[in-house]
This record gives sequence, structure tokens and C-alpha cells, in this order.
Amino acid sequence: ATEPETLVFYHKMKGDYYRYLAEIDRQEDEDEAAACYQTATEEAAKLDKTDAVRLGLALNYSVFLFEIRNEKAKACELAKDAFDAAIEELDNLPDAAYKDATLIMQLIRDNLALWNNPGKE
Repeated sequence: ATEPETLVFYHKMKGDYYRYLAEIDRQEDEDEAAACYQTATEEAAKLDKTDAVRLGLALNYSVFLFEIRNEKAKACELAKDAFDAAIEELDNLPDAAYKDATLIMQLIRDNLALWNNPGKE
């Protein structure tokens, strides 16, 4: 793993941890999760747009924005931007990386479909 990938993964996991806590005890943990996800996002800019860790961050951060922060438009924008950026580079990936990226992209697309059509759960 590259150093930026390790840092992104660490901050994403830390953000996930605080997101789970925020589901119980809102504000302090919510703010900590937001800070961790933001740090991870800044580091993720150094990774390929199809990197599985970067895509996983986009997936989890968008869920946090949608479910915890209730920033639905921002969540959809983040998820759509990550999906669109990755899809442009998919053809250049080796098979293993392609599978990893497309699995996460499918989850992002599923979330977008659900979030944009809430009555069709």
C-alpha cells in the first residue's frame, strides 16, 4: 500500500468509527467523524480515481452526509462525482483492480438510486 492509501484508509476507518458512535450520541462524535472524513478526502486526492480505498471513502462519507448530517444534496453530489470520475478510468485497470472498483461503484450507484427515488425502497 502506498503511504497516501494507508492514510486515507486510516482516516476513513476513524471516520466510520465516529459515524457509528454518532448514531447514538450525536454532536461530538458527528463532528469528529466529519473531520476524519475531510482529512481522508484531502489525502485521497493523491490516489487514482479508481482506487478502492478512495472509492470506499466516497461511499462511506456520502452515507455519513446523507444519514447522519442530513446533507442529502451534498451526499448525492459526492457519490455522483466519485462514480463519474472513476467510470472514466475503468478501462485502464488490471482485472483485480477493475473488480474492486466496480464492486464499490455498484454500491455507490445503488445508494444514488435509493436516495434519488426514496419511495422505491
